Amino acid sequence: MKDSVIHRSIRKHGLHLGMVPRWAVARNPSTELTLDHDLDAVPEMGRHLTVAELAEHVDDLAGRLWTAGVRAGEHVAIHKSANFDVWMLATAAAQTGAVPVMLSPALDGATVGALLERLDRPHLLSDATKLDALGEVPVGDLTKQVITVAGSVPGTVSLAELDGSARVRPVLNGPDDPAMITHTSGTTGIPKLIVHTPRSMGTRLRPQWWLLSLIRKQETVAIDVPFVHSRTFAAMSLVLLKAMPTLLLNDPEPEQAAESFVRHRPGLVEALPNALMAWEKLADDPRKPFSSIRYFSSTFDAIHPRTIGRILDSSDRRMPLFVQIYGQSEVGPAVGRFYLRRFLDRANGRCVGWTMPGCAKVRVVSRDGNPPSKNNPGHIEVAWPGLAKTYHGEAQRYATNRYGDWWRTGDIGYRTRLGCLHMFDREIDMIDGVRSTLEVEDLILDRLEELGELVLVRGSESEPIPVLCTNDDQPLDRQRWHAAVGDLPQLAEPVQLPEAELPRTATLKVQRVELSRTLRERIGRARDVSADECGERTARNGASQ
Repeated sequence: MKDSVIHRSIRKHGLHLGMVPRWAVARNPSTELTLDHDLDAVPEMGRHLTVAELAEHVDDLAGRLWTAGVRAGEHVAIHKSANFDVWMLATAAAQTGAVPVMLSPALDGATVGALLERLDRPHLLSDATKLDALGEVPVGDLTKQVITVAGSVPGTVSLAELDGSARVRPVLNGPDDPAMITHTSGTTGIPKLIVHTPRSMGTRLRPQWWLLSLIRKQETVAIDVPFVHSRTFAAMSLVLLKAMPTLLLNDPEPEQAAESFVRHRPGLVEALPNALMAWEKLADDPRKPFSSIRYFSSTFDAIHPRTIGRILDSSDRRMPLFVQIYGQSEVGPAVGRFYLRRFLDRANGRCVGWTMPGCAKVRVVSRDGNPPSKNNPGHIEVAWPGLAKTYHGEAQRYATNRYGDWWRTGDIGYRTRLGCLHMFDREIDMIDGVRSTLEVEDLILDRLEELGELVLVRGSESEPIPVLCTNDDQPLDRQRWHAAVGDLPQLAEPVQLPEAELPRTATLKVQRVELSRTLRERIGRARDVSADECGERTARNGASQ
C-alpha cells in the first residue's frame, strides 16, 4: 500500500488506531521494531519483531479483550507498569471499538481513583504492581471489571488465561466520535481527561508526515516518549505507516540510552525536552552515542538552546538538524522550527517557530486591550481540526478555554513581524518583574554549564526564586553563581535541591506550582523556628537580668 493511499484515507476518515497495525503490514510487513525491554502482556514476543508479528499480537489481544467483555463505546482504562505493551493494549482495545483511556503509571493512587470515578466504571487493565500501589482506592466499586495483563490477582480477569480467544473484526467509530483519552500533566492539580477523535488524531499527523517525507534515506527512528502520551500514538502511526525501522526506549537514563544508541545507531531520535536535557552529558561520552543521528526531534514543551547546541555538536552527520515542535496535548503540534549547528550562536529559545502550510492557525490575543508585543505579551491561541473534542466529565472547564474555533493554550507570548511565535511562560507561572521565566532560565543555563536543571518559581512575597540542580548534585559555587546573575538583580538567592527531589509530571516537566508551594512552606517553617529561637533567647536574657 502506497503512502498516498494511506494518507488520503486518514484525511478522509481520520486515524483509527485499531487499523494502524494492518495498514503497516500492507505497507511493508517486514519492517523491524526493536525494544530495550521485555513486555508483560506478551512476554513471548521478545525484543525484536516485524510489523507482521506486531499486528498478529495486537489481533490476539483484541480477541482476548472481546472475550473478557470489552465492547464498542466502552472505556478501557490502562494503568500499568511502563512498557510498549501499553500501546499494544490500547490499539487492541481500539480494534474492539472501545475507547482506551491512558493513565500514566506515575500517577498516585488518589489521582487514579479520581480519574476512574470520572470515567464512570470503566474496564481497568492493570498489573499486580500497580493494583497494589493503588492501596485504599476502591477499585472494585469504581470499575466494571479489572483485567490483569500478567499473572493472576484474586478478583480479577487474567488476560493470560484468555489466550486462544477468537479474533474480532475491527470496529470503526465515526470520525468525530471519542477514540482515545489521554490526560494533562497535572501540574496544577488533578489532571484533565482529554478526548481525542479519529479526525483530530489524523489531522495532527500532517506536520510530521510532511517532515518525514523530506527524509529520503530509510534510517532507524528511536522514540523515547512515555507510552501513555498522545504523542507516542502519533509517532508510532507515522513510523509504522512510513515503514521506518524503529527503536523503542523505555529507560530514559543516560547510560541506558547511550548503550541503545551505540548498539543500534539510529538516524532520527524523538524524545521529551527533559530527557534530552538529561542526555546532554552524553555529548562528551567517548562512545559517541549521538554520532549517527541526523535528525533530533522534540515536541510540545520548550527546550533550552544549550541542550540543542550540545546535542547537535555531538553528531558526526553532515548538517544535523534539530526539529522543535511547539504545542500541547489539547491542540497537537502548532508551530515548528529547525535549528542548524552553524546558526546556534543566534538561537533564541523563546522563538518556538512558524505555522506550517495546511496545519494549525495561531494567533496572539491582547490581555489588556493593547496590541501584543515583546513587552506586552498576549494569550496564545490555536485553531484547526486537530483540537481535542472536550475534557471528559468536565465539558464546562473545556468550554472556558474555547473561543469559537480558537483554543486558548494558557501560554503567553507574541509574534514577530516575520510571523515567528515567541512563547514566554505559562500564564500561571508568570512572576512580576520577570518578562519571561523561561528566558531567564535559558540565559543562566547557557552561562553555567554545571547546572543540570534550573526553574524560576514565585516565592511567598512574589519574588523570583531560582531553584537549581547541579550535575551529579555537586555543591553550587556561589561566586560563579553571583557572577553569572549580576545583571539579574531581581532574582532572590538560589535554592539548591537534589534532582531527585524536584516534583515532576509523567513527562518529566517540573511541577512549578507544587515546587513553589513546597518552598513557601519550607521558608515559613524556617521563619517560625527562627522566631521561636529568638523568643527563647529573649526569655533567657530577661530571666538572667
